[in-house]
Amino acid sequence: MSIQATRAYAQNHDELCNSIMTNPENTILVEGHMGSGKTTLLKMLGEKTKYPTFYVDCTTLDLGDIMIPKINRLDGEDFVSYAINEAFGLHFKDTPIIVMLDELGKANNSVKLGLTRFQLERMLGNYKLHPKSLLFATTNLSAEGVGDMLQAHQCDRITVVEMRKPTSQEWITWGINEINPIDHNVLGFAKDFTNIFDDFRDVKNPDDNPYIFHPQAVGRSKFVTARGLEKASNWLKVRDRLSDNSLMSNLIGTIGERGALDLMSFVKLADQMPTRQEILDDPKTAKIPDSASAVCMVVFRSLATMDKDYINPWMTYLDRLDAEAQGMFANGVRDGKYNKQSLVMTNKKFTEWARKNNHMFASDKK
Repeated sequence: MSIQATRAYAQNHDELCNSIMTNPENTILVEGHMGSGKTTLLKMLGEKTKYPTFYVDCTTLDLGDIMIPKINRLDGEDFVSYAINEAFGLHFKDTPIIVMLDELGKANNSVKLGLTRFQLERMLGNYKLHPKSLLFATTNLSAEGVGDMLQAHQCDRITVVEMRKPTSQEWITWGINEINPIDHNVLGFAKDFTNIFDDFRDVKNPDDNPYIFHPQAVGRSKFVTARGLEKASNWLKVRDRLSDNSLMSNLIGTIGERGALDLMSFVKLADQMPTRQEILDDPKTAKIPDSASAVCMVVFRSLATMDKDYINPWMTYLDRLDAEAQGMFANGVRDGKYNKQSLVMTNKKFTEWARKNNHMFASDKK
């Protein structure tokens, strides 16, 4: 299959999880952009299957790290067998597991060759994975030019697919539903600056998109990725303990200068926003931001932090917002991935509001 065809049929995270789970006999090699969430697949698969998970960083392996010979004795004769590194999980003989071979394309050649049988036959030495176990590998796109290479005979043993970058809305949905939700400033930034999720292969001149990685962008050592946005969120959550200088320095070192400067414009909007406590205490008078971006961040924050004590005052406050903001909230609740959907949809004030405003439910759809 050509590179163009591989890209045309690139899969998202959910599709890849389904592909890996549906056919345990085949090993899938996931090619994707750096920082796009390839490693997240292991966590997602573990949550879906409840199987034990095993992470193998192929960049740190030498051939002797896979298995080492040991001397055994049987009927007075010595023979050589192999002790397998427990990182591969093969000591779970009677239990299905999930094994991820991360950064396989960057492994040294002896490791790549040493793992070919494992990928094809699910065996290392005389140890074999449980037949229901899941095995997959990841690597960066070769077009990124960061050293990811596999030979043709190695690719012939596996299924090579591309993982596409998330869209702005997909990433926002993920960020809202994380156990530790993404900071609302970062969610607002992701909504307004959708080009931070662009594919560099669509950008001929790297100066046309100063936010993202581009192999031709000289000196651009930091840039915006999905992983970087999550780390930027972590910095913003502790910003009350940092000087303004430290915060900006840390953000530049996480998502690059241009990304940090524009993200900080959202942080400055925070003064317009009511706190969550202000909405809880008095939803009828809590301030409504003048900026549409600030209103958007209030909605994202409320979706992410919703609980049984907050929902009633929030619904009162929501009634004071414009139709676009109300539609944004409705569509967020309707999203099948929203982890607080049942809590909201069974609330009396929400159902009354939904009946009265059902025409708004698609107002934020594109």
